[in-house]
Amino acid sequence: MSALDKPVIIGRSSSHFTRIARLFAAELGVDHSFQVVRDLLSTNPEDYGGNPALRIPVLKTAQGAWFGALNVSRELWRRSNSRPRVVWPEDLDVPLLANMQELTLQAMATEVTLVMEKMAGAGEGTTHARKLRESLGNMMAWLEANASAALAALPPERDLSYLEVTLFCLVTHLEFRDVLPTASYETLNRFCQQFAQRPSASATLFRFDV
Repeated sequence: MSALDKPVIIGRSSSHFTRIARLFAAELGVDHSFQVVRDLLSTNPEDYGGNPALRIPVLKTAQGAWFGALNVSRELWRRSNSRPRVVWPEDLDVPLLANMQELTLQAMATEVTLVMEKMAGAGEGTTHARKLRESLGNMMAWLEANASAALAALPPERDLSYLEVTLFCLVTHLEFRDVLPTASYETLNRFCQQFAQRPSASATLFRFDV
């Protein structure tokens, strides 16, 4: 099998957006290889699989490259032989679920900005950094308050949902990157403990690539 016949996930083992893609690949049983982006401060799109946004993950296939966790997850599902029942973001047609997904993804993006600013040597005392921290705290409080109702409202016949995968990756990443303590989020931690029992979760643990 040539490299192009076998999809390549491009990202980092320490990235929560990359973990979304890797979790889906594991859940769906899609054979793939993994290519690490060594320098997240690089401005060369080729280091990110050709993604002009300079972001990860990217899925490289014989048909071309797929940019972003949602695009990658969809393509992995299309390549899966099992085609399990996945609840995608567009299936969340009530405010509670739609807002749960939106704030989960926004919190992930906000966390990335905080981590990248720290990597670049920016201080956390700026007005922008304080706003980001306030925003992240507000979103996490909302997610904690609404998690039980939202998770209970997901279709019971599902095998997996994009919301559950992203929420798990967000909450577990906050502690991993020492961005925000999560001990007080009892509902979210209970959900993560349950989700962590899936083989796909134990196969994609966060770590720093060497």
